[in-house]
Amino acid sequence: MHDHDNLGFDTLIAHFGEEEKIHGAVVPPIFQNSLFLFDQVEDLLDALTKNPLGPPHHYSRLTNPSVDLAEQKIARLEGTQACKLIGSGMGALSTAIMSSVEAGSHVVALDTAYQPVRTLLTNYLSHLGVTVTYVGGEDTDELLDAIRPETSVVYLEAPSSLMFRLQDVPTITRETRARGITTVFDNTYNTPLHMNPHAMGVDLVCHSCSKYLGGHSDITAGAVCGTRERIDRITKREVNLLGNILHPFQAWLLVRGMRTLSLRLKRHEATANALAAWLEERTEIERVHHISLPSFPQRDLYQSLMRGSGGLFSFEPKVQDDAKVFAFCNALKLFGRGISWGGFESLVVPQKVSPLNYQEPRWIIRLFCGLEDAEDLMRDVEGALSALNS
Repeated sequence: MHDHDNLGFDTLIAHFGEEEKIHGAVVPPIFQNSLFLFDQVEDLLDALTKNPLGPPHHYSRLTNPSVDLAEQKIARLEGTQACKLIGSGMGALSTAIMSSVEAGSHVVALDTAYQPVRTLLTNYLSHLGVTVTYVGGEDTDELLDAIRPETSVVYLEAPSSLMFRLQDVPTITRETRARGITTVFDNTYNTPLHMNPHAMGVDLVCHSCSKYLGGHSDITAGAVCGTRERIDRITKREVNLLGNILHPFQAWLLVRGMRTLSLRLKRHEATANALAAWLEERTEIERVHHISLPSFPQRDLYQSLMRGSGGLFSFEPKVQDDAKVFAFCNALKLFGRGISWGGFESLVVPQKVSPLNYQEPRWIIRLFCGLEDAEDLMRDVEGALSALNS
């Protein structure tokens, strides 16, 4: 048995939870089954009543060995007691939020949060009497001042979606924990390699495993990480009753993808850093939003929270004409036009945004740098930039 406390990130991904080799197989098998049999009915009934979350496993809607292995690895890397895998990243976020609100609850969230989360908070949960206040997040006092007596959740993303704004997580969580408020944090951008929010006081850490953790654009999956008590409660309630489980084959693919996470992330990071710095010097560009740039307005906070950046960033072109923005995106040959990110392929998507501190909506172009050669991606962007001048 290894002393896992002293093992590095990549070694943990390679070995943690796999000490017992089934039939000597170097790759754990896929337990592609819906149920598990018991020799005696008494054993089945004991499992159902005394330990419904296993082991022993009895039904894959709750637990499954293939899913359990991926959950063990993610929890260990995040520094949490437990993890529950969900069918999608949005499923993980909605599960975490819904597990922490009740009728009449109030939520504080970021105005640049992931749009489906905003829709969940503003539209769907309003039917249950849940209210929400949106804040910028960069001003900690403003965020804390938005808390009410009925606030039960503070939702954070660092960096936030599209605009890449940070929040002072340790300062916020000291206050929320003192008030008994749950913090939910989307750590998809950072991965456990670059940031561990639970160590900073966050209660529920979520991931879209469809992105970096999977890494190959061939799965949709989400993760919720936290204490054993919280995750068990979520499994018994939201996961069991809503049925938003992750299937065994998806979990097997997730483990396969995670094995190369740090190698891939270094490449994504290096390419994006080079491209973002180059774009910052271009006359066609008004502003580049990338957390690792020396000019990033919250650079000190970035360096205190995170151990690195990634392949995702955005920029604002000076020209805000719809046709020219579309022409730029359409002129790119190596950047596919599509949503999501975190896979092997580079992507572009434009979005018109109107954060609280903007006078009027503006086009933001988001780029994800995949695993292609950095020089080729830079030439591709350079060739497309002429569309912003024509």
